[in-house]
Amino acid sequence: MAAVPWVALILSFVATIHNHIGLVEASADIGVCYGMLGDDLPAATEVVNLYKTNGIGNMRLFDPNPAALEALRGKEIDVSLGIQNEDLPQLAGSVDAVNSWFATNVEPYLNDIVFSYISVGNEVIPGSLGIYVLPVMESLQKILDDRNLAGIKVSTVVPGSALGVSFPPSSGEFTLEASSVMSGIVAFLAQRGSPLMINVYPYFAYASDPVNIRLDYAQFTATSPVVKDGELSYYNLFDAAVDSFLAAMEKVGGANVDVVVSESGWPSDGNGNFTTPELAGTYNRNFLKHITSRAGTPKRPGAYIEGYIFAMFNENQKPEGVEQHFGLFHPNMQPVYPVF
Repeated sequence: MAAVPWVALILSFVATIHNHIGLVEASADIGVCYGMLGDDLPAATEVVNLYKTNGIGNMRLFDPNPAALEALRGKEIDVSLGIQNEDLPQLAGSVDAVNSWFATNVEPYLNDIVFSYISVGNEVIPGSLGIYVLPVMESLQKILDDRNLAGIKVSTVVPGSALGVSFPPSSGEFTLEASSVMSGIVAFLAQRGSPLMINVYPYFAYASDPVNIRLDYAQFTATSPVVKDGELSYYNLFDAAVDSFLAAMEKVGGANVDVVVSESGWPSDGNGNFTTPELAGTYNRNFLKHITSRAGTPKRPGAYIEGYIFAMFNENQKPEGVEQHFGLFHPNMQPVYPVF
């Protein structure tokens, strides 16, 4: 028992060093999104233990849930922390409001939790809230700079609908509406060496056009190139989607900006034969393998791309259909299918 304070001290030191200089990488490569839209989900302490048991080293929180943050203290799980979309207008209009948000939701945990990212909004670009993202990012960055917290990166999460052109990947381009805000955001990311967070869902592309999009291309199981784009060959739709985002950022001055895949997954039910536990398991196991192999993409071979599976649990308060069935685990913490 006498060793426990020393363990806590060491974990606190690791968290503090990472948040300040970003040199500690103690966790596994794969992350999982911890969604909470269910009325039957386990307590946060049990969820954190489930992450640890399965060797999941990264967690994405969509908002600063106090119970989850308390449960994460000293657990050596890197956290990507989200700012809720509805908070953006107020935060964009007041530096004091951003300071208050940080003081409440981040500062109390800096010695005990490794924060990898703070994401300003989730899939608000394109959309009416998009104009608020960059001002909040800039205010947050000043707070981090003032506190010498270089290990925490500020970003935002964008969906595939931010792309007006996605095929072929080299022609990737943001929509006109998205470009109006993304040019400033990408410039900010390039200046700070921070990545853009993107949500990539081959499932939705396949389910919407199964005649023209092959299942093996969507599931990482094709054994020969399916798409040729100049000299680049694509074996899977995931790489093509990532490279479309990279091409889109190049067109607005972000040739050197990296990406983090903040969500990817496949539902296990809700849409007939398109959504079975077998298909979901195949996709997520192959996604995990692809991310942890650090193979990069055809456009950026060997690049390290972090990835988060969506999501930890089936959530019964999400819209009926596939949205309730993206979980790796049932609320009773039994696996829906094997992944780890």
